[in-house]
Amino acid sequence: MARMRAGIAACAAGALLSSGCALAPKFTTPTLTIVGVQLEGSDLLAQRLKVRVHVHNPNSTTLPVKGITYTLEIDGEPFATGESAASFLVPALGEAEFDMNVTTNVAGTLIRLLARGPDALQSVSYHLSGKVSLSQGWLQSIPFEQRGTFRLLQ
Repeated sequence: MARMRAGIAACAAGALLSSGCALAPKFTTPTLTIVGVQLEGSDLLAQRLKVRVHVHNPNSTTLPVKGITYTLEIDGEPFATGESAASFLVPALGEAEFDMNVTTNVAGTLIRLLARGPDALQSVSYHLSGKVSLSQGWLQSIPFEQRGTFRLLQ
């Protein structure tokens, strides 16, 4: 009888574990795209930028964003890394935008972009990667990687 109970308990545990995997919500990584970059100020050693980011949440649950860790390449060159402490909610199946303040000392990238002329500033390529930290839920962080273009605002 004890063996039978142990066998039933093992089968029940196995069924719970396998059904738990099947019941876990399917999660799709949100899309982050750069909407624009604005030069806030600069000096000889550093440039201060405001980077506007658009987030699209394709999931049926709200994303409570605690912060973002990121690496940004512009025109194929390393440009900035850092963390944003911006907390915000991205609604289920919805969108949100937020600003990241970026400080970089890679003046060469800006000089190279500006040297291409005003028409070249209409479409600048970028590669944004990192992770989104969540303030609650079963996921602690979500990695992301996005490539695209943006318009450099003057």
